Amino acid sequence: MELDVKMTLDSVLILMHDNLLDRTTTGKGAVSQIPYDSIKVLKLRNGCAIRTIHSVPTLEQALIHAKGKIMLNLDKADAYFDQVYALLEKTGTTRQIIMKGSQNASEVQRLYGNYLQEVIYMPIVNLDKPTARRQIDLFIKDFNPVAFELLFVNDTNRLAKEVEKIIDGRSIIWYNTLWDTMAGGHDDDMSLLDPDRDYGYLIDEPGARIIQTDRPQMSLDYLRGRELHD
Repeated sequence: MELDVKMTLDSVLILMHDNLLDRTTTGKGAVSQIPYDSIKVLKLRNGCAIRTIHSVPTLEQALIHAKGKIMLNLDKADAYFDQVYALLEKTGTTRQIIMKGSQNASEVQRLYGNYLQEVIYMPIVNLDKPTARRQIDLFIKDFNPVAFELLFVNDTNRLAKEVEKIIDGRSIIWYNTLWDTMAGGHDDDMSLLDPDRDYGYLIDEPGARIIQTDRPQMSLDYLRGRELHD
């Protein structure tokens, strides 16, 4: 499960996608400029902008709830790596977390080197950038990451077709199908019409072994139909 993280004015880590409270809560303003006591009394809005009964959870609350149950993919959390790690140790969830970021290999070593033996770190590499191949090579050489999250806008991208051979089983290839610009146009909406053109393409062509989706049941049904999942 992916969780997006933001920090309040008084340094409390909460689950929030946007920098502003306006779209997803009954409040207004920048998360970074509002103390947690003022945020915890707000209510979340659903996808139709309707007020719900739910409040904004803290990251610590989410870690406690998930402990021993599921893996958590923390997005937008690398900006607060030190504070996140302190919570992981406090809650005993260090090995349940995937931290990720788009920094290059040398920056990752400089910023997070003290944690890389304890936390699963997944590089995000944009295959459309001219430095993408070199970054993949450097990450494999220096870190041997468990997985790469790879991005590409159009499925004509040549590196996307070669990357499975380049990585050669040393890391798992992860694609995100929430938006059409993240996996060559092969997103969850396409899968509604033809899952072979979406999930099937990502598995068979650029070698996806993890697919991040907002439609888990549909993707599981497809994978089981191809005998790729229990």
